[in-house]
Amino acid sequence: MHEFSIAESILTAVRKELTGHPGARPTRIGLRIGELAAVDADSLKFCFDSINAGTDWEKVALDVCVCPTRRICIDCGHEFVMQDYNPICPACSSQLTEAKGGDELEFDYLEVETDGTPAAQSQSTQ
Repeated sequence: MHEFSIAESILTAVRKELTGHPGARPTRIGLRIGELAAVDADSLKFCFDSINAGTDWEKVALDVCVCPTRRICIDCGHEFVMQDYNPICPACSSQLTEAKGGDELEFDYLEVETDGTPAAQSQSTQ
């Protein structure tokens, strides 16, 4: 179950980010996970909650957005969401398509608070 090590890596990254913000505590962490990333969102949330159980971060919420598999047609430039693992372009029926997304595993945002007051939200630029 690699979701456990991913959950640990998430917490390590958040701790590192918070070193520059004394007194800040995380309240919500957002992730984007592609359908092809081979990460089970429910397992990841379970591991994340298990690691945090009984700690100061027990109430930190983990929000996961599962991103669809996207492709782009080389012939006509049409970008589309791949359905049923069919990479053929729905606009022109070309088989010449390439991956455009769906394998991501990245932070989307981090919400923190200081003294019970929301202090900041850092959002990914991607």
